Amino acid sequence: MAEPIHAFDFLETTEFPDSHLIVALGDEPFLKRLVMLKLKHWGEDAGDDVAEYVGKTATWRDVSDELSTMSLFGSGPRLVVIQAADEFVSAHRPELEGFAASGCRSGRLILDVAKSMATNTNLYKAAANSGFIIDCKLPVASRGKSVDTGRIRKWIQAWAKLQHGLQLNVEATEAILDLVGMELGLIDQEIAKLALYADPKEKVSVDLIHRVIGGWRQKTTWEMLDAAASGNAAEALAQLDRLLQTGEHPIGLFGPISWSLRRFAAATRAVERQEKAGTRVNLSQAMLDGGFRRWPEDAFDAGQRQLRQLGRDRAGKMYQWLLETDLALKGSHSTPDKARFMLEQLIFRMAKRPTARARS
Repeated sequence: MAEPIHAFDFLETTEFPDSHLIVALGDEPFLKRLVMLKLKHWGEDAGDDVAEYVGKTATWRDVSDELSTMSLFGSGPRLVVIQAADEFVSAHRPELEGFAASGCRSGRLILDVAKSMATNTNLYKAAANSGFIIDCKLPVASRGKSVDTGRIRKWIQAWAKLQHGLQLNVEATEAILDLVGMELGLIDQEIAKLALYADPKEKVSVDLIHRVIGGWRQKTTWEMLDAAASGNAAEALAQLDRLLQTGEHPIGLFGPISWSLRRFAAATRAVERQEKAGTRVNLSQAMLDGGFRRWPEDAFDAGQRQLRQLGRDRAGKMYQWLLETDLALKGSHSTPDKARFMLEQLIFRMAKRPTARARS
């Protein structure tokens, strides 16, 4: 069974496999968009017709008819794309398994699937054997399930040079990650903005990055996060209100908030692993394992104080809180007012708890 190819590698390749079933699997929107554009461009280059459907409304009969119809405008197979195909896959799993095993040559089917697909299912095995799976998630380190930040750094440097003509060294790349987080689409936007100010003949300085990308909005976002993690709900709410008053959308703010707060949950799990192994708890090492950076030193020390303020119980629940907030923002609380409520709720959950004397 062939292993999936990561989107980073797929976007660099110039050779496409001769596969009649292609699954773009994952929920990183920027990577997914680039992959889908390349797949469609591949079809256009080959002179193929391209038919697109949305998974919620697509029927297997229509899709099957498209796949069995030879191209009218080219010599290659017809290209059929199912956008947001999760529901389509659930509803037509047997038909898709049959198509994967058919060796069809009249059409190529591309499935845009956001959710993970279990590797022990017949459809996944069929797609891996006779098709082609593209991993459109953030790259994961070879050991464990943590994000491979080293590979993301290399991608940022290569992308900045290829798309925007910028030279980024390690320090500059780290600064961008610190300011923006792991949102690749947002990173691309900020690098494009940086290209307007930088000299393409020189390496981009960290100072320029902080001036262009940091800005007062970015500074206010991190101040809000620092205040929230420190338990100062009043200050965090004031900073949140300032950001929203200037036109920031709560859903847009959730990206850096989620990236920052996930580190506290990861550090807590690292502490629990140390205890389970019977070793002495090393909080500094746990924070490094959780994604905190040792420099600048004052920020690292502040992170330790914030982790202690949150405590094991609340820091350990951070993944659950962030998941609940994310699902609400994408569903029941997607409007600005309701989305604001979800961010405020998250801030209140991190607020300092009253002492026994204050409660009395």
